[in-house]
Amino acid sequence: MKNLRYLPDVTTLKLNPDKCIGCGECTKVCPHGVFVAINKKVEIVDRDGCMECGACALNCPTEAISVTPGVGCAGYIIQTWIKGEEKASCGGEGSSCC
Repeated sequence: MKNLRYLPDVTTLKLNPDKCIGCGECTKVCPHGVFVAINKKVEIVDRDGCMECGACALNCPTEAISVTPGVGCAGYIIQTWIKGEEKASCGGEGSSCC
């Protein structure tokens, strides 16, 4: 989903390739196609597409993926859509995304 972008380099998404067993569950549950299976492992191919929903980490059987859902600019955007109001900051204390 290359047309939906937040701010570059702000996601908390991390992948530990040593723990990845290549099951591909993250590729199935990610709504934005952030992951792809390559050579029996999964790689992040679109980090800036991550909206930090947490589905990948919740479905990873080896805990190779970590993400803090509901923080950063994705959390801000979602809350703005839900509440219909803008906040002063999107990432909370110490955030550099806004």
